[in-house]
Amino acid sequence: MNKIKSTILILSLSLGVVSCNDYLDINENPNSAHIENVAPKLIFPGAAVSIHAVQTAGAGSMMELGGTMMNSWALNSYSFTSGFFGREFTLNTVDGSFYSGIWSTIYLQCANFKLIEDYNNSDHAQDNYVAMAKIMKAFYMQYIVDLYGDSPYSEAFMRGFNTTPKYDDDKNIYKALISDLDASIALINSANSNAIAPGGEDVVFTGDMNKWKNFARTIKLRMLLRMSNVTGEMATYRDSKLADFNGTPVTDFNIVNVVVNPGYSNANDDKMNPFVASYRANSAGSTAARYNWITASEHMAIALNGNRVGSVTSYSSLPSDAKFNGIVDPRSSRLFSSVTYQGVAQVKGTRQGALPGEPGAPLDLTTVSKFANATFAGSLPGSTIAQTISSSNTRGGMIMSLAETKFLLAEAALRYPAIFGGDVQANSYFNDAIDASASWLGATIGTYKTTIATRTGLGWTGSFNNKLEAIMTQKWIGLTNVSPVESYIDYLRTGYPFTPMAVTAAVANKPYRLMYPSTETAANSANVPNITSQQLFVKNQYTPFWNQN
Repeated sequence: MNKIKSTILILSLSLGVVSCNDYLDINENPNSAHIENVAPKLIFPGAAVSIHAVQTAGAGSMMELGGTMMNSWALNSYSFTSGFFGREFTLNTVDGSFYSGIWSTIYLQCANFKLIEDYNNSDHAQDNYVAMAKIMKAFYMQYIVDLYGDSPYSEAFMRGFNTTPKYDDDKNIYKALISDLDASIALINSANSNAIAPGGEDVVFTGDMNKWKNFARTIKLRMLLRMSNVTGEMATYRDSKLADFNGTPVTDFNIVNVVVNPGYSNANDDKMNPFVASYRANSAGSTAARYNWITASEHMAIALNGNRVGSVTSYSSLPSDAKFNGIVDPRSSRLFSSVTYQGVAQVKGTRQGALPGEPGAPLDLTTVSKFANATFAGSLPGSTIAQTISSSNTRGGMIMSLAETKFLLAEAALRYPAIFGGDVQANSYFNDAIDASASWLGATIGTYKTTIATRTGLGWTGSFNNKLEAIMTQKWIGLTNVSPVESYIDYLRTGYPFTPMAVTAAVANKPYRLMYPSTETAANSANVPNITSQQLFVKNQYTPFWNQN
């Protein structure tokens, strides 16, 4: 940890950053003089840590966007009447300020990764860092396309040389990112004798370049699966890139959870894992505001409780919920706290948008299910707040879970059996994904997989669409409180799993994309596509290309 702290401090001084007391600060001004001369090993750790915050760090993060859009989270309306009610639940102000931090954080830190790519590397000493930077930039820029469509890319990282970059066709950005992933693998494989071996500065894999290659292949697979519904030239492109995976063993994809950890600690709030700091407690052990006001949704409670009790009525009558009947998910009390309600220990959820006294608001007002400590600590100690903080810091921040990788492989084997092994292999990946989800939470899976095996839409049985629904349903549960934005994007792509609107929703469906930030519209008005809020909710030429069919 001391090494990471010192390298980030050196970088901050080199770039003229004034907030040197924040050990996660890095290159807050990409226009600073001589920035191109800063060594990649000094840039990478801070960029990797800073950009990860957009996934998990509270307000405006992809964690919050996914948790609310997938109806996994609701609001403890007995104690709070603001929060998600004004925007996420009504969806009537999805404007240029709605989750705009996703755009700004990704572009700022991807500029740092581009600095590593552009560093003078004539002697190939920086090959490994260049490969790592390409992979991280591809991972996060994919979200820009998935959430915004056409965006700056080819001119996006020129710093002061071009402050009004053009907008590229999102299809071409995807192709460029996949090309970078291929190039990163080739660069690592070349194993130039001058290449510096990353050590502690690699805050993701501590210099294990095989894991970096696995990560690159997994991102590439995810991007190609995003394109499962495209037609024409992009379908031809997708199929040609899928063919690259012929004969690729499963061990060449992620074999571990991909996490970032620069040496998180509770020395102060800025040094903590941002996930636990945002949703559980600060470094002093004081409860985070979001821990008090976020609760499990009724929809999530139904799924975890086996479609029993969970709300003002005894059972949900929605046909989409029948697949959960009588099957209590063993991950339930590891995701959300267990509450004794109507005589049963269970996850107690609130209907999104329901106020006290309205349908879907529990009759017993005393307690609701909050984040379970295991969400942060997994199988590590977490019975006290101090233990939970310490364990979360030890585990690090999730970039891409092993469960997500296995669900991707299950979908790939289902859709493209000739390349990825077909139904039997898909079933195996599907079960592995459930196991990986349970392992991250420290849950004992028991007979759950056997119990769901004949349950259409929940286990591996039935038609192609039934199995796709099962993948997306289990992925929704498995990525809750981990990476729910993935389930949101998958939902937009596949329509699975069924996700109800909040009772206060002013629109008929979730937005297919986000609005370009107001800051971007003001600073780059000549290039920003002119779209309206209403156009976010219908498929059109502004919808990300992979979802226009």
